Amino acid sequence: MLYFLTQEYQSWLDSIGLYRVIQVFTQLEFRAFASVLLAFTYVLLVGPRTIEWLRRCKVGDNPKFDDAVIDGLSENKRGTPTMGGIVICGAILISTLLLADVVHSKYILWTLVTLGWFGGIGLFDDWLKLEASRRPTKSRHGLRTKEKLAYQCGGAVLIVLALFYTAQGDTNPAAVSLNLPFQRTYELATRSAFEGALLNPSVLVLGIFWFTAIGSVWVVGFSNAVNLTDGLDGLAAGTMTVASFVMMVLCFMSSSREAASFLMVPHVPGASELMVVSGAMAGACLGFLWFNCNPARVFMGDTGSLPLGALLGFIAVAIRQEVLLLVVGGVFVMEAGSVLMQTSYFKLTKGKRIFLMTPIHHTFQKHGWTETQVVTRFWVICAILGMLALASVKMR
Repeated sequence: MLYFLTQEYQSWLDSIGLYRVIQVFTQLEFRAFASVLLAFTYVLLVGPRTIEWLRRCKVGDNPKFDDAVIDGLSENKRGTPTMGGIVICGAILISTLLLADVVHSKYILWTLVTLGWFGGIGLFDDWLKLEASRRPTKSRHGLRTKEKLAYQCGGAVLIVLALFYTAQGDTNPAAVSLNLPFQRTYELATRSAFEGALLNPSVLVLGIFWFTAIGSVWVVGFSNAVNLTDGLDGLAAGTMTVASFVMMVLCFMSSSREAASFLMVPHVPGASELMVVSGAMAGACLGFLWFNCNPARVFMGDTGSLPLGALLGFIAVAIRQEVLLLVVGGVFVMEAGSVLMQTSYFKLTKGKRIFLMTPIHHTFQKHGWTETQVVTRFWVICAILGMLALASVKMR
């Protein structure tokens, strides 16, 4: 909004001598990093009052793992307020509305739809769990798995379908291409001129069906993967902070004609505004860590984890970096993969297990790692994977 107002009233602002002062709002990099600070500050200011309000409403978590060791380690967490994700969603929403080009960018429009849709699913799920803890005989413990997946898949298909038309594949097929690791998207006629670049004949351009199918799987998959990661104090918030910063860099690479040409990655016009969204996600999660670090004063709940994962998947699909997200979000993939492997193996072998407990962070706890050790080491792994992902972009 500030970007739009600065552009719209440029002449008037210049006449009163203010344009030179606030013209920084027309610069993408400034707005992206400003969104980090704005979201971080918002969470720090609003967080304490929100936590107190959640306490008064008795929105407390009551974790049960059906495991004596993990239940014992989690005993001190009982009664900690959950649904803190409303602060994260609020920070992302306000930062995006203020600093992104909400008037002209369709990518921002579908970002807000994604945030609202998956945030709403998470909020409803948390509310059902709260009612179940208050009135166990009259309420059920959250959304059923099939119900949650149905809501997630329905929203994801519509959002990714709209994203396909937003990408304008007819005029820029690279924006709907399948971007594989180490594959050059372009064959350059010159070393510097993007206009001299031709789409590599080996690049697979996706049709509407495959684009929607792959994109929906990524949005829903990472939404649930981040949700599964949210099991220890600071684990999901810390890893999401790192992943969001990496996605901010990848958004710049994809949206800049010069950078996309030099690095030979798909150029997606208009996706530059997603840098602001990525920055807002990083700032919001960083601020939430202030209250969510061990011992946590509040949990984000599904209200925070579902929309954060969905936004991560959405941005990756928009900038054509789905495969690279598997590296950037390797911790989330590991968490979700451990659950899928454990569940499948348990059913096939009629009771046998691969891991001591899933999600896999609980396995490390059962091996004797403290909660702080698990969280810190997973942060380190996420940071290493993020650097590896960025380094691999140049290896084409």
